[in-house]
Amino acid sequence: MDKVDKTYSGNRYKKICNMGIIKTGIFFVFTTFILCIGVKAQIMLPSLVSDSMILQRNIPLKIWGWAAAGEKVTIGFNKKKYNTVTGEDGRWAVILPAMKEGGPYEMLIKGSNEIAIKDIWVGDVWLCSGQSNMEFAMNKVRFKYADDIAASASYLIREFSVKERYSYKPEEKAEGSWKPANPTNILKFTAVGYFFAKKLYETYKVPIGILHSSWPGTPAESWISIDSLKNFPDYVKTAKQFANAAYTDSVLKGERTLTQNWYRQVNTSDKGYRQNGASWAGKPIDTSWLPINMPGYWENQGAGNIDGAVWLKHVVTVPKSFMNTDVYLELGLIDDIDSTYINGQQVGFTDNKYNQRRYKVPAGLLKEGENILTVRVIDNEGQGGIVPGKVYRLTNGTEDISLAGNWFYKVGYATTGLSAQNFIRIAYKPTYVYNGMIEPILNYSIKGAIWYQGEGNTSKFKAFEYRQLLPVMIHEWRAKWQQGNFPFLIVQLANFMPAKPQPDESNWAMLRESQTIVASKEPNCGLAVAIDIGEANDIHPLNKKDVGYRLALVADKVAYNNTKTISSGPGYLSMEKQGNKIVLSFDNIGGGLVAKNGDTLKQFAIAGEDRVFVWANAKIEGNKVIVWSDKVLAPVAVRYAWADNPEGCNLYNKEGLPASPFRTDNWIK
Repeated sequence: MDKVDKTYSGNRYKKICNMGIIKTGIFFVFTTFILCIGVKAQIMLPSLVSDSMILQRNIPLKIWGWAAAGEKVTIGFNKKKYNTVTGEDGRWAVILPAMKEGGPYEMLIKGSNEIAIKDIWVGDVWLCSGQSNMEFAMNKVRFKYADDIAASASYLIREFSVKERYSYKPEEKAEGSWKPANPTNILKFTAVGYFFAKKLYETYKVPIGILHSSWPGTPAESWISIDSLKNFPDYVKTAKQFANAAYTDSVLKGERTLTQNWYRQVNTSDKGYRQNGASWAGKPIDTSWLPINMPGYWENQGAGNIDGAVWLKHVVTVPKSFMNTDVYLELGLIDDIDSTYINGQQVGFTDNKYNQRRYKVPAGLLKEGENILTVRVIDNEGQGGIVPGKVYRLTNGTEDISLAGNWFYKVGYATTGLSAQNFIRIAYKPTYVYNGMIEPILNYSIKGAIWYQGEGNTSKFKAFEYRQLLPVMIHEWRAKWQQGNFPFLIVQLANFMPAKPQPDESNWAMLRESQTIVASKEPNCGLAVAIDIGEANDIHPLNKKDVGYRLALVADKVAYNNTKTISSGPGYLSMEKQGNKIVLSFDNIGGGLVAKNGDTLKQFAIAGEDRVFVWANAKIEGNKVIVWSDKVLAPVAVRYAWADNPEGCNLYNKEGLPASPFRTDNWIK
């Protein structure tokens, strides 16, 4: 009909139309139901089982997925077929026999649909987990390791990075994909994990897979299930408290609103951000700008405890040789957020105080002679400024202009700090990262694990507790993976924070001791010492290559059973009193003990019954170290490198590996 038949009343017409809608709706629902059944019947695979995956050699392998209940699934791999039937819960799995290294292979999985997986290799898969120093990506050291990145193309080194996710309950699926190493992909690889994998590949010539699952800032308890935390009632209580989704969501919403309002207030109230349509970025330095030294913190220079927006300016005299060439501005670390300008034009922005600043200067922006560098700093809590101890320069690759020295500052807006340290941070709560980032990958067979974590457990109580907590995690992971006592390699915390002039207590030293104890007591564990490659002003030291290589040495011995490998530096064994001296014995001495960078051993302290430690003399005699002080006539205890940052500690073996910090007493717990 071209038009409505007018013999029908309006109500009659509406009824017919409504009936049509109902019939159409029924048809739509029925069709959707059929389609949903079809979708449900489709075989689905975890992201780990995908193109370019590396499978673990020499052990049986589980391949798993989901499909409709009762659906038959066939897997064709390496000229063999494996059959299974999907269970009532919609899950299926098959076990492939152990295989030697090799490839490439293809896998065809058939059910109601077919999935072909290509470019599969068999080698060694290492789980790389922990907090920010494991998460630390190659992109952050792309200038330090430019040559390594340029030469990184290797289709037999691959990473699967598990997308960050916390969860109130154990999850089944992890997001991510396998990526082969090359100069582009590698920028997102974990730096420690990559250098570890690179060294293993060079040594053993087998494919190496990096299964990367880490989250910055997380403490160890967030990587353990609630069942395994049963002997830590406070953690269980916390986990259950935040399992109330309504409560947690409301708190998180409040925190987001608070944060948004704080930054909005700073940006709208900052006098320098927009003043009569122009910011202070393009303004000259006049008498309203006060002198200050940078790098440094303004709180330490009489400017007051300012949170909010502070503007910094510096006059840079640029020679003719910087014209018509690539120039980079390197500003190390800034606490917390910077917007950076040259001659009034913005050249960079970074919103994370832990990220290195390196900005390319646009062509033609610099002029011969005086140029004005302006940095707008937003500090949300704690100290603010340009962090000392990093590189601050303008460089064209062959010449450098230092940016250290006399600067000027002006406060754009001062307010109360954001106090983000008091925020919930669900990922830091017990069990939640385990649920989201370990539980979903437990079916994937691995060679072992490397673990770089501990900074999140360095409070006074937690540092000692760690020696009970970390074994719980190791035991659980090994039990859940069902691969026995697979190798578990620990990175000991690097040196960090200002060096102290006198011997003192240290939570960081206590945490390192806990790591040492766990590595020595748990089967198939090892320790990579990093006490000499940290940075006082950066919790994320840039030297990730030595960490990765030292882990590879430990793996060589623990995982690959190379008994001839000297995998670590000297480790304290025992002490003996001899008059006013204490004689120390060590293992892992390798070719012998040495004092690196000179003949004088540093960072040894000694105490008598009064438990007051003083700096001590120390010398190497054969394979022992003799320690004494004229101030302690009846010594009973020695400590070595027992500090947050034991600057200059230099006991090594001839293989170039540092001794682990230690104490002979048990006076603090």
